[in-house]
This record gives sequence, C-alpha cells and structure tokens, in this order.
Amino acid sequence: MLRKKSKLCFFAAEKNQKDMTSAIISVFIIGYILIAIESYTKISKAAIALLMGVMCWVLYNIGFGVSPESTEAFTKSLGETCEILFFLMGAMAIVEVVDTNGGFNFVKEKLKAKSKKSLLWKLAFLTFFLSAVLDNLTTAIVMTMVLNKIVSGKTDKLLYSATVILAANSGGAFSPIGDVTTIMLWVKGNISTVGILKSLFLPSIMSIVIPTLLISLRLKGDLIPANEIQDTESTFVSISRRDRIIVLMIGVGGLLLVPVFRLLTDLPPFMGIMLVLGILWVVTEMIFHQKRFKKIEEVRFPDVTRLLHKIDLSTILFFLGILTSVSALTQTGILGQTGEILDRTFNGNPYIVTTIIGFLSSIVDNVPLVASCMGMYDIVPATAEVTSEVLTYGVDGTFWELLAYCAGIGGSILIIGSAAGVVVMGLQKISFGWYLKNITPAAIAGYLGGIAAYWLISM
Repeated sequence: MLRKKSKLCFFAAEKNQKDMTSAIISVFIIGYILIAIESYTKISKAAIALLMGVMCWVLYNIGFGVSPESTEAFTKSLGETCEILFFLMGAMAIVEVVDTNGGFNFVKEKLKAKSKKSLLWKLAFLTFFLSAVLDNLTTAIVMTMVLNKIVSGKTDKLLYSATVILAANSGGAFSPIGDVTTIMLWVKGNISTVGILKSLFLPSIMSIVIPTLLISLRLKGDLIPANEIQDTESTFVSISRRDRIIVLMIGVGGLLLVPVFRLLTDLPPFMGIMLVLGILWVVTEMIFHQKRFKKIEEVRFPDVTRLLHKIDLSTILFFLGILTSVSALTQTGILGQTGEILDRTFNGNPYIVTTIIGFLSSIVDNVPLVASCMGMYDIVPATAEVTSEVLTYGVDGTFWELLAYCAGIGGSILIIGSAAGVVVMGLQKISFGWYLKNITPAAIAGYLGGIAAYWLISM
C-alpha cells in the first residue's frame, strides 16, 4: 500500500512539474509578445520583463518545490546575471565619462564622411573590428554614443544604430574574446584561437557585408554637417586635448585590458570594469581639481557622480528580467531537451542543428543555449585516424565553430536576441516592431550568407 502511494505521489509530482514547465513557457511567450508590441501597448518593456522573470521563478518553485538544490540554482543564476549587469553598468559609466570629457571626438573624426552611405560602411567596419578586441556589448555602447554626435535624423539614426548591432555581433563571433559564448567555448577548449580566426573570419565578414549592403540601399543623399548638430558637450567646461587623450586611453585602453585582467586574476570581467571605472574616476577628479574647475558653477563640472545618474536603469532592469526568466527556463531542462530533439530529428547534422540554434538565440539568450549544447556533446579527442566524429566534435570541429558563429550572429535576427541589441534598443529607443520590419530580413540574409561561406571554405 505504501509503495502504491509513493508511486502515485511520484506521478503526481511529475505531472505537476510538466504543468508548471508549460506554464513557464507560456509566461515566457506572452512576455515576449508584449515586449514585441510595446509601441502599441505603451507599457514599458522593462516592466514586462521584470514581471516575466519573477513569475517564471514563482511557477518553477511551485512546480518543482523549494529545495537546497533549487535555492542553489537560483542563487547561482542570480550571481551570473548580476555579473553581467555590473559589467554593463560599469561599461556604460566608463563610456559616459569618456564621452562627456570629449574623449570620443577622435573616433568621431575617423567617422567623418560626406555621404550617408560612406558613413554606414565606415561605421560597420570600425564597429566590426573594434568588437573583436573589445566585446560586442562594450563596442555597441561606445559606437552608439559616438553615433549620436554625428547623426541627427531620426530614421537615419535608427538604421545606423541597427548596423552597430549587426556589426558588433559579427565582429564578436570570429574572436575568442569578442563574445561571451566564444569565450565559453574557448576557455573550455572546444575551439582554439587560431582555429576560430581562420574558420570564422570570412563568414563573419559576409554576415555584416550583406545586411550593410541592403541597408545602404535605403540611405540617400549627404549628411548634415557636424556643426549643425547640437553638441552635448557644450554644457560642460572644455578640457585640453592632452587631457582628452588621457581620458580616452584610460577608458578605452582599460576596456581592452579587461580580458587580460581576467586571465591574470581569474576574477569575473565586471571586476576589471570596476577597476577601470575607479581609475578613470580618480584621474578625472584630479584633472579638474588641478585646473580649479570646481570654482565654476557646479552644473558645468562633469562630475562622475552626476554622470552616473545618466545610466539608463530601464535598460538594466529589462536585462535583469530577461536573464532571470531565461535562467528559470534553463532550470526546467527544456532548453537541453530541445537540443536533444534537434539532434535526433536531423541525425546530428551540424549545419542544420546549429542553424536552428542560431534562430533560437534570437529569442532566448545565447549563453544558456551554448551552455546546454556544451553539456549535450563531449569534445572528441584527436586520433591518428581522422573520422567524421573527430571533424565534427573534436577541437575546432565543425559543430563547435558553427555553434560559435550561429549563437553569436543569430542574436542579430531580433533586437532582443543579444546584449548589444538590448542595450542599443534602450539607448536609442528602438522598438521591437521597427527592427523586425526593417532589419530582420537583412540580418537573416547575412546570417545565412555567412553559413554558406563557412560551408564553401570547409569543402
């Protein structure tokens, strides 16, 4: 009798978990739909994302129960989310300080162009290569700030901003330090530095050239001269060219050294960001103290404390909600199950499986997707005999290289599919619907074009 009751309890618990998993998926889908139609509902996407994240975890605890394991899983996911958020806030603060002190005037000068199309191509390739040495998130923030100084038209600014998203994700895909997912694969040993650079450089180039070409068809005429655009620096005291160079070198140079900091200290990247912000803060205070700028009315002093208030908290909270809800989905195991289904359905064909994963990464954060895939497959050790399994799942195998490409660039298909997209969305007030209508087709064309390029060079 006791055995029968325990069986019934087991099946009841299993059914409850399945029901709650379905409910979590439903909440996730409804939340994304509401985010997509923000321009129609007039409800902030940040509010929807926060509600979605909380509800997903509430349903998870109801269905799966509160246990030491679930508590540990929540704490771990929250810690990982906070690492990303602190990195984001630190990077946004650094960029804001450098920008306010005129540090990006040098980058602005490099982007000077007469025609709109010329600016588009300069912007695309500068962002692309900068993203490979920085990360795509930081690059997107930097280039967006610079873009706001040289472009005035609303429609044109949206097209340029979308190009920044595309280029940042493309540039991050072929570099081992350009994206969180490539870092994960690189650190784990699935890909090597030389291998990914050699195999993914051309596909990544194709993934930005194609959409940039399509977007350029919509741009006509010449740019409005820069001096006709309102300069945000005019409210602050101007500093010398030497001091601007110092601020730029500390800010951008510090961001470049964050991967080195992580390698040397084994601390999370956000700690490196906080170090750079602290140094930059001290140096700017010293500059203005030395020049006695504090004697001038306070509103004209670009104090870092005042600049911190300019960080877009709605974007931060939106990011928090999205990552929290995705972590709940990951805990249910649905993402891992999806990968297994894809594998069985397509007989492990790496091109089809990774292409679909790329499309999924435009909806779900690519980090848990890649993590799930890394858990599904083991790295096949190299053997004297080169087998199809070694070529597919060995170090620098087809599957791992395509996974790095598809997970990174697939996030460009929808504006909410990547950290760079989410940040630019918040900074430039780009609606989900506008991006879907105007940019998604071009992003898909570039995404598939890159896969085709990879197939050709792998033959």
